[in-house]
Amino acid sequence: MQVPVGKPLREALDAAKARREVADTDRILTNARGIAWTADGFRTSWGKARKAANITGVTFHDLRGTAVTRLALAGCSVPEIASITGHAIKDAAVILEAHYLGGDTERAESAIKKLENKLQISQLDSQLENPA
Repeated sequence: MQVPVGKPLREALDAAKARREVADTDRILTNARGIAWTADGFRTSWGKARKAANITGVTFHDLRGTAVTRLALAGCSVPEIASITGHAIKDAAVILEAHYLGGDTERAESAIKKLENKLQISQLDSQLENPA
């Protein structure tokens, strides 16, 4: 899978590349000693970062779901979201249904405005068809 790289990530990758050239390594994700993370090392680092940020009940994999939600908020379609996150389209849709569609006040207000506009148009049509 190939994902386009946005400007902030491109800048971070360019900076990492410059550091790698100095350190003579091809690793990007390393610990404080410049050694590639092991699964346990990453899990420990993630746990420390979570604790320092006072975040509970969140796993590293939850961040992927957060990306789905943020991409939707940016106006991306479900297929666009799936192409970036690597989810199946139906899985991206399930994440949105479970965590996004129900709690977005702005979208709910937009939906009510659309409904009201539709009702006003229907009422005008009825009045035109049946003048008093």
